[in-house]
Amino acid sequence: MKSTLKLEELLMFVLGVLAFNQLNFAWWWFLVLFLVPDISMLGYLINPKFGAITYNLFHHKGIAILLYVLGVLFKMEVIELIGVILFSHASFDRILGYGLKYSTSFHDTHLGKIGNK
Repeated sequence: MKSTLKLEELLMFVLGVLAFNQLNFAWWWFLVLFLVPDISMLGYLINPKFGAITYNLFHHKGIAILLYVLGVLFKMEVIELIGVILFSHASFDRILGYGLKYSTSFHDTHLGKIGNK
């Protein structure tokens, strides 16, 4: 099952790349912005609960899709870009086993424990 989920996430990552290709931005924007959602981990400097909230906001695919759709509806390509980056980044993270976080610890995710077990 684990490899099936990783394949699904890989295909969603490819979908994100294809969506980016439809935007009018140079490819280097994708490379530069791809890791930006990880700034959300700074919330863990406050405490695990706040860290989980900030991390999950930046890694929730529903939010990414909503932003993309709003960008399309309101013809705001920058908002579309933000949605594509968030979606692609979240898919890539899940390929690596990083899921949405529980408030107990950075290592507790909806995909299971990560890191030092």
